[in-house]
Amino acid sequence: MSTDCQLCTFYLDDLYFGVDVQKVQEVIRYQEMTRVPLAPPVVRGLINLRGQIVTAIDMRRRLDLPLLPADRLPMNVVIRTDSGPLSLLVDEIGDVLEVNSDEFEQPPENLRGVVRELIRGTYKLKGRLLLNLDCDRAVNLTANENN
Repeated sequence: MSTDCQLCTFYLDDLYFGVDVQKVQEVIRYQEMTRVPLAPPVVRGLINLRGQIVTAIDMRRRLDLPLLPADRLPMNVVIRTDSGPLSLLVDEIGDVLEVNSDEFEQPPENLRGVVRELIRGTYKLKGRLLLNLDCDRAVNLTANENN
């Protein structure tokens, strides 16, 4: 029996990602950040979200992708976690897509490195591949403290 779910989509480098829309609190434009001394490099800083301090994770660094050019500002996908909201810094926001579980596939064999470790699987869409990001693993920085 197939079920549908909705994914909030975004872009990083040339890759197209989606996260369960129920995990997403909101999507906001770039916010000024306060750096955190001695934090792992994937922690880009802290943002003030209407009085709530939110950690911003640089998803390009987290996925070992080339850094965003300095003249471009990332967007924030704020997700809910057990420890509170976290911001995923992404290149560009996509749409909310409804996908069917029958279309879900395991990650392709040619997908290597951290990207492969942090995705649940893929959905083949017309003309592109949607990578379903595992938010819990993506924000678990203790699993790979070198990032």
